[in-house]
Amino acid sequence: GADLTLDAGRRVGLVGRNGAGKSTLLRAILGEVAPDGGTIRLAARARLGSVAQAAPTGETSLLDTVLAADTERTELLAEAGGAEPGRLAELHERLIAIGADAAPARAGAILSGLGFDAAAQARPLSAFSGGWRMRVALAAALFREPDLLLLDEPTNHLDLEAVLWLTGWLQKFPGAALIVSHDRTLLDACVHAIAHLDRGRIALTPGGFEAFVRIRTERALQHARAAERVAAQRVRLQAFVDRFRAKAS
Repeated sequence: GADLTLDAGRRVGLVGRNGAGKSTLLRAILGEVAPDGGTIRLAARARLGSVAQAAPTGETSLLDTVLAADTERTELLAEAGGAEPGRLAELHERLIAIGADAAPARAGAILSGLGFDAAAQARPLSAFSGGWRMRVALAAALFREPDLLLLDEPTNHLDLEAVLWLTGWLQKFPGAALIVSHDRTLLDACVHAIAHLDRGRIALTPGGFEAFVRIRTERALQHARAAERVAAQRVRLQAFVDRFRAKAS
């Protein structure tokens, strides 16, 4: 029964109680699990970005790991190594179009914002703990500059400085984003609306988390007052019935 439309350039926070299905919804959008019913429709050629659940590992440097997230750039560079002159010109034109030369600097800036200095960026993944490697996975997802960014608790492995950097990055992110987070400050600063997943349905509220809580509280009060009026009316009707129960009229 859930229904949600995410327009280009719109950032939405996804909230709900534990076990409501927030992470499952993200996995369904990514195609990792199949929904029991309904459809998930994505724009043609839309690029998706997400952080893998398992931390990356190996002897590849942090910078090269992030650069490899741009698969088109990686494939073009590999093909250029043995291409014929005619094809090589085409490859160079495409590399220029996607800003391949600036990619290392952009990847380095993202890693720096997440707490890795230049020396750390040159070290292999195996030199870091799982939490720091998850930061690298986040950096790779951001580096791809996807059309739709799916983040599941992105601040879990970040310190305050990195959270502030991520907040600023998301505020300038031009694509669409669906962000699952318990960080109220992040949601207040970064999203245009809150999607509340509850009992298999989604209710969309404009604004950040604070606005969501205020609107939800106001609705709860309205429902409570309505319930009180119904209860009072029920008492009056029952008293009337009890008073005249024995009269045939």
